[in-house]
Amino acid sequence: MPVPGNGNRPGAAQAPSSTAPRTHPAPVTLGDHPRAGLYGAGLLAHGTGLAVTPVPPSGDTPPEPGEGEGPGKPDPRHGAAPDITPSATPATGAGHLTLLLVENDPAGALSIPEMLDASGKPIRVRTARNLTEAARLLTDDVHCVLLDLNLPAADDDDPLAVLRRLLDLAPHHAVLALTASEDVEGGAEAVRVGAQDFLVRDELDGRVLSRAVRYAVERKRADTAQRQLAEGRLRAQENARLERGLLPTPLLEGAPLRFAAHYRPGRSRALLGGDFYDTVRTPDGTVHAMIGDVSGHGPDEAALGVELRIAWRALTLAGLSGDRLLATLQEVLEHEREDEETFATLCTVDIAPDGRSAAMCLAGHPAPVVRRGGGRAELLPQEPCGPALGLLPRGRWPRTQVGLGPEWSLMLYTDGLIEGRIGAGSLRLGQEGMLALVREHQGAGLRGAELLESTVHAARDLNGGELTDDVAAILLAR
Repeated sequence: MPVPGNGNRPGAAQAPSSTAPRTHPAPVTLGDHPRAGLYGAGLLAHGTGLAVTPVPPSGDTPPEPGEGEGPGKPDPRHGAAPDITPSATPATGAGHLTLLLVENDPAGALSIPEMLDASGKPIRVRTARNLTEAARLLTDDVHCVLLDLNLPAADDDDPLAVLRRLLDLAPHHAVLALTASEDVEGGAEAVRVGAQDFLVRDELDGRVLSRAVRYAVERKRADTAQRQLAEGRLRAQENARLERGLLPTPLLEGAPLRFAAHYRPGRSRALLGGDFYDTVRTPDGTVHAMIGDVSGHGPDEAALGVELRIAWRALTLAGLSGDRLLATLQEVLEHEREDEETFATLCTVDIAPDGRSAAMCLAGHPAPVVRRGGGRAELLPQEPCGPALGLLPRGRWPRTQVGLGPEWSLMLYTDGLIEGRIGAGSLRLGQEGMLALVREHQGAGLRGAELLESTVHAARDLNGGELTDDVAAILLAR
């Protein structure tokens, strides 16, 4: 509205062991893994020229940039237990892939072969002997965790308790399960629980492990993206249900009137805008109709429009009308708006119980269109007109008496319908242009919802595309 006239993480892990992480003995290459094709789906294979680059666990070798240095980055080389904050989202840049191995092998028999990522860079390796150490080493630059399923667990009844605990610690990291050759079924169960894949302990080689790590990382990213997409769709569906629920249901039981409405928010993918309308019949037989428009566009304006509509209905059913009703609505707006410059225009019409006359109030809003009998549609007088709600501290809104007769139709609308352009120039449709469209479509025999829809579509066609403002229109006929 451009012018007033109208527009799990679980609790902290136990203190880590003071023993520093270990390096691995010289790598052993065992040849192609018989299940290599499973891990390498969609990924490039690499040669066997290998070079291990483990992260130094202790000693004088400086850490890689970004590891163990700077605020909030614990140094994995120190034995002191820092504040454990695992499981941030892993980095996804073009740097080295980092693998965290979690296994308890006192004899040091497990040898991690050298690995390369898809660009030929060495995959870095960190080691932890238990989940406490793993929680300390799960920094942002760790992409994948290789977990030995034979780690001792507190819950002896659940063979995958260690895996479940790790998945809680690292919900955003890819996880590979490491199992013994005689426990392939345990590896498959690990995948069902949440690991991206599993490897057989006695059959590791560099090429298979490299591809398994890369596959797990990419699968985790794809799973995360898919989950976020599904969550976004659910939120959109919930928002749609909420917005539909906030649109009014006219209370016209017992009234000998026909009602139609057309509503289209200007915001992309929204169902509710700053325009609002409502219609109710009070016990004395009077039918009260209202349409309004909150300045601006967005969810705040839509919410304020809903508040004003509900307030109008409550005040009308309580017996208020005219100046008293609009003054109270202005108080509601002033209390609920986020910005003191926010205002709202409004048009109210109170149709007498016999249906032959009405009283109209305008608060900075365009006047309705009326058609009496078989005559031509015409605009009701724009004056007298009070100020838009929220502009003047103590405004006055005079009521205008309107004769309707035995047969008539009355169309209320917001300025989104009349502010569209005509062609590529700066000329606006305006009230007279809209009136010409209404007359044309009424002459073609259109009534009710068809009349409203055809008028809005014609205004859109003249605009050369979608109307940018919210559009609301209602039609009452007798």
